[in-house]
Amino acid sequence: MKRPNQVYKAVLTAPRLTRIAVGLVLVVAGFFGFLPVLGYWMIPLGIIVVLFDVPWIRELWRRSRRWWKKIRGPSREGSP
Repeated sequence: MKRPNQVYKAVLTAPRLTRIAVGLVLVVAGFFGFLPVLGYWMIPLGIIVVLFDVPWIRELWRRSRRWWKKIRGPSREGSP
């Protein structure tokens, strides 16, 4: 199983059109939330995936991660 950081890097290094397509598919599938397996949770997830291609939102995400690490302290996993 991949570690969360590896998955995060894989998503960010995916081609831009792929991320946009995945995000739009999630939003459209979310409108069929009344069906089994699909759900309304897919709409905000799809919006988040698409918004990661907006530069100022990506920078805001990076700043919030740095802030959280600063508040939380060092990782408990023992990774360097």
